[in-house]
Amino acid sequence: MGNMKTVLCFGDSLTWGFDADGPGRHPYEDRWTSVLQAGLGAEVTVIAEGLNGRTTGFDDHLADCDRNGVTNLPTVLHTHMPLDLVIIMLGTNDMKPMIAGTAHAARSGMQRLVGLIRHHEYSFDYDAPDVLIVSPPPLRETADPIFSALFKGGVEESRMLASLYRDLADDLGCGFFDAGSVAEVTPVDGVHLTAESTRAVGRGLEPIVRVMLGL
Repeated sequence: MGNMKTVLCFGDSLTWGFDADGPGRHPYEDRWTSVLQAGLGAEVTVIAEGLNGRTTGFDDHLADCDRNGVTNLPTVLHTHMPLDLVIIMLGTNDMKPMIAGTAHAARSGMQRLVGLIRHHEYSFDYDAPDVLIVSPPPLRETADPIFSALFKGGVEESRMLASLYRDLADDLGCGFFDAGSVAEVTPVDGVHLTAESTRAVGRGLEPIVRVMLGL
Protein backbone atom coordinates (compact mmCIF):
# COMPACT_ATOMS: atom_id res chain seq x y z
CA MET A 1 0.00 0.00 0.00
CA GLY A 2 3.00 2.28 0.35
CA ASN A 3 2.87 3.10 -3.36
CA MET A 4 -0.69 4.40 -3.28
CA LYS A 5 -0.91 7.80 -5.00
CA THR A 6 -3.48 10.47 -4.16
CA VAL A 7 -4.82 13.05 -6.59
CA LEU A 8 -6.98 16.00 -5.50
CA CYS A 9 -9.27 17.51 -8.14
CA PHE A 10 -10.08 21.07 -7.06
CA GLY A 11 -12.78 22.63 -9.20
CA ASP A 12 -16.23 24.09 -9.64
CA SER A 13 -19.51 22.82 -11.16
CA LEU A 14 -17.61 21.27 -14.07
CA THR A 15 -15.90 19.04 -11.51
CA TRP A 16 -19.02 18.56 -9.36
CA GLY A 17 -20.83 17.36 -12.48
CA PHE A 18 -23.56 19.93 -13.13
CA ASP A 19 -25.94 18.62 -15.81
CA ALA A 20 -27.69 21.47 -17.65
CA ASP A 21 -30.27 19.10 -19.13
CA GLY A 22 -31.44 17.96 -15.67
CA PRO A 23 -30.89 20.41 -14.32
CA GLY A 24 -29.07 18.49 -11.64
CA ARG A 25 -25.98 16.36 -11.24
CA HIS A 26 -24.46 13.90 -13.68
CA PRO A 27 -24.36 10.29 -12.42
CA TYR A 28 -21.14 9.36 -10.63
CA GLU A 29 -19.77 7.35 -13.54
CA ASP A 30 -20.10 10.28 -15.98
CA ARG A 31 -18.08 12.82 -13.97
CA TRP A 32 -14.53 13.40 -15.24
CA THR A 33 -13.06 12.63 -11.83
CA SER A 34 -14.73 9.21 -11.85
CA VAL A 35 -13.55 8.47 -15.39
CA LEU A 36 -10.02 9.46 -14.35
CA GLN A 37 -10.28 7.19 -11.30
CA ALA A 38 -11.47 4.25 -13.38
CA GLY A 39 -8.67 4.77 -15.90
CA LEU A 40 -5.91 5.05 -13.31
CA GLY A 41 -7.05 2.04 -11.33
CA ALA A 42 -6.75 0.88 -7.74
CA GLU A 43 -3.23 2.19 -7.06
CA VAL A 44 -4.48 5.80 -7.25
CA THR A 45 -7.10 7.58 -5.14
CA VAL A 46 -8.85 10.40 -6.99
CA ILE A 47 -10.59 12.90 -4.69
CA ALA A 48 -13.34 14.99 -6.28
CA GLU A 49 -13.52 18.46 -4.71
CA GLY A 50 -16.00 20.22 -6.96
CA LEU A 51 -18.07 23.12 -5.63
CA ASN A 52 -20.71 24.83 -7.76
CA GLY A 53 -19.75 28.46 -8.29
CA ARG A 54 -16.20 28.16 -6.96
CA THR A 55 -13.84 30.91 -8.14
CA THR A 56 -10.05 30.99 -8.23
CA GLY A 57 -9.75 33.62 -5.52
CA PHE A 58 -12.77 35.92 -5.44
CA ASP A 59 -15.70 36.23 -3.06
CA ASP A 60 -19.25 35.65 -4.29
CA HIS A 61 -21.26 37.84 -1.94
CA LEU A 62 -24.57 36.30 -3.02
CA ALA A 63 -23.56 32.70 -2.39
CA ASP A 64 -24.95 30.31 0.23
CA CYS A 65 -21.42 29.11 1.04
CA ASP A 66 -17.79 30.19 0.66
CA ARG A 67 -16.95 29.86 -3.03
CA ASN A 68 -13.53 31.53 -2.87
CA GLY A 69 -10.90 28.97 -3.90
CA VAL A 70 -8.13 30.85 -2.10
CA THR A 71 -9.96 30.60 1.22
CA ASN A 72 -11.19 27.02 0.56
CA LEU A 73 -7.95 25.44 -0.58
CA PRO A 74 -5.77 25.40 2.57
CA THR A 75 -8.50 23.54 4.50
CA VAL A 76 -8.96 21.08 1.65
CA LEU A 77 -5.20 20.47 1.40
CA HIS A 78 -5.06 19.77 5.12
CA THR A 79 -8.11 17.50 4.97
CA HIS A 80 -6.66 15.22 2.29
CA MET A 81 -2.89 15.29 2.89
CA PRO A 82 -0.59 13.66 1.94
CA LEU A 83 -1.20 14.47 -1.71
CA ASP A 84 0.89 13.58 -4.77
CA LEU A 85 -0.91 15.79 -7.30
CA VAL A 86 -3.46 18.59 -7.26
CA ILE A 87 -5.46 19.21 -10.44
CA ILE A 88 -7.00 22.69 -10.52
CA MET A 89 -9.76 23.36 -13.05
CA LEU A 90 -11.18 26.79 -12.24
CA GLY A 91 -11.80 30.12 -13.96
CA THR A 92 -15.26 29.75 -15.47
CA ASN A 93 -17.01 31.51 -12.58
CA ASP A 94 -14.37 34.27 -12.58
CA MET A 95 -15.85 35.26 -15.97
CA LYS A 96 -19.01 36.58 -14.28
CA PRO A 97 -18.82 40.41 -14.25
CA MET A 98 -20.06 40.43 -10.64
CA ILE A 99 -17.10 38.20 -9.68
CA ALA A 100 -14.16 39.48 -11.76
CA GLY A 101 -15.09 39.34 -15.42
CA THR A 102 -11.65 38.89 -16.96
CA ALA A 103 -9.33 36.06 -17.95
CA HIS A 104 -6.39 37.95 -16.46
CA ALA A 105 -8.11 38.00 -13.07
CA ALA A 106 -8.54 34.23 -13.30
CA ARG A 107 -4.87 33.83 -14.22
CA SER A 108 -3.87 35.84 -11.15
CA GLY A 109 -6.16 33.72 -8.99
CA MET A 110 -4.68 30.53 -10.43
CA GLN A 111 -1.16 31.78 -9.66
CA ARG A 112 -2.22 32.43 -6.06
CA LEU A 113 -3.64 28.90 -5.75
CA VAL A 114 -0.40 27.32 -6.98
CA GLY A 115 1.50 29.38 -4.40
CA LEU A 116 -0.82 28.17 -1.64
CA ILE A 117 -0.21 24.54 -2.60
CA ARG A 118 3.56 24.96 -2.68
CA HIS A 119 3.87 26.91 0.57
CA HIS A 120 1.19 25.25 2.67
CA GLU A 121 2.28 24.12 6.14
CA TYR A 122 1.74 20.38 5.66
CA SER A 123 1.99 18.23 8.79
CA PHE A 124 4.44 15.35 9.37
CA ASP A 125 6.98 16.71 6.85
CA TYR A 126 4.74 15.73 3.95
CA ASP A 127 5.97 17.14 0.64
CA ALA A 128 3.98 19.63 -1.41
CA PRO A 129 2.22 17.88 -4.30
CA ASP A 130 2.77 18.56 -7.98
CA VAL A 131 0.21 20.80 -9.68
CA LEU A 132 -1.68 20.33 -12.94
CA ILE A 133 -3.48 23.43 -14.21
CA VAL A 134 -6.50 22.73 -16.42
CA SER A 135 -8.19 25.43 -18.49
CA PRO A 136 -11.96 24.86 -18.69
CA PRO A 137 -13.64 24.77 -22.11
CA PRO A 138 -14.59 28.30 -23.19
CA LEU A 139 -18.10 29.59 -22.69
CA ARG A 140 -20.42 29.88 -25.69
CA GLU A 141 -23.47 31.90 -26.64
CA THR A 142 -26.71 30.55 -25.21
CA ALA A 143 -30.41 31.30 -25.47
CA ASP A 144 -30.72 30.84 -21.70
CA PRO A 145 -31.44 34.40 -20.47
CA ILE A 146 -30.17 33.86 -16.93
CA PHE A 147 -26.81 32.35 -17.84
CA SER A 148 -26.38 34.75 -20.76
CA ALA A 149 -26.76 37.71 -18.37
CA LEU A 150 -24.75 36.11 -15.55
CA PHE A 151 -21.73 35.59 -17.82
CA LYS A 152 -22.12 38.75 -19.94
CA GLY A 153 -18.90 39.34 -21.91
CA GLY A 154 -17.53 36.02 -20.71
CA VAL A 155 -17.48 34.22 -24.05
CA GLU A 156 -14.63 36.36 -25.39
CA GLU A 157 -12.74 36.46 -22.08
CA SER A 158 -13.00 32.70 -21.53
CA ARG A 159 -11.33 32.04 -24.88
CA MET A 160 -8.15 33.59 -23.45
CA LEU A 161 -7.92 31.24 -20.48
CA ALA A 162 -6.09 28.39 -22.22
CA SER A 163 -3.20 30.52 -23.48
CA LEU A 164 -2.91 32.45 -20.22
CA TYR A 165 -2.94 29.25 -18.13
CA ARG A 166 -0.47 27.52 -20.48
CA ASP A 167 2.02 30.39 -20.09
CA LEU A 168 1.45 30.45 -16.32
CA ALA A 169 2.06 26.70 -16.05
CA ASP A 170 5.30 27.12 -18.00
CA ASP A 171 6.40 29.99 -15.74
CA LEU A 172 5.60 28.10 -12.53
CA GLY A 173 6.71 24.61 -13.59
CA CYS A 174 3.24 23.09 -13.42
CA GLY A 175 1.58 20.62 -15.74
CA PHE A 176 -1.04 21.98 -18.14
CA PHE A 177 -4.06 20.54 -19.95
CA ASP A 178 -6.58 22.37 -22.13
CA ALA A 179 -9.95 20.74 -21.48
CA GLY A 180 -11.27 22.65 -24.48
CA SER A 181 -9.13 20.38 -26.67
CA VAL A 182 -11.41 17.41 -25.88
CA ALA A 183 -14.67 18.93 -24.63
CA GLU A 184 -17.07 21.78 -25.29
CA VAL A 185 -19.81 23.34 -23.22
CA THR A 186 -23.45 22.72 -24.00
CA PRO A 187 -25.50 25.44 -25.74
CA VAL A 188 -28.30 24.68 -23.26
CA ASP A 189 -26.72 27.13 -20.78
CA GLY A 190 -23.40 27.98 -22.48
CA VAL A 191 -21.38 27.01 -19.39
CA HIS A 192 -21.67 23.36 -18.39
CA LEU A 193 -20.65 20.01 -19.87
CA THR A 194 -22.70 17.17 -21.31
CA ALA A 195 -22.02 13.68 -19.97
CA GLU A 196 -20.03 12.95 -23.15
CA SER A 197 -17.84 16.02 -22.67
CA THR A 198 -17.18 15.50 -18.97
CA ARG A 199 -16.14 11.90 -19.65
CA ALA A 200 -13.84 13.15 -22.42
CA VAL A 201 -12.05 15.42 -19.93
CA GLY A 202 -11.34 12.42 -17.68
CA ARG A 203 -9.99 10.39 -20.60
CA GLY A 204 -7.89 13.30 -21.82
CA LEU A 205 -6.33 13.87 -18.42
CA GLU A 206 -5.40 10.24 -17.75
CA PRO A 207 -2.14 10.02 -19.77
CA ILE A 208 -0.87 13.35 -18.39
CA VAL A 209 -1.68 12.33 -14.82
CA ARG A 210 0.08 8.98 -15.33
CA VAL A 211 3.25 10.77 -16.41
CA MET A 212 3.08 13.28 -13.54
CA LEU A 213 2.60 10.48 -11.00
CA GLY A 214 5.35 8.35 -12.54
CA LEU A 215 3.04 5.43 -13.25
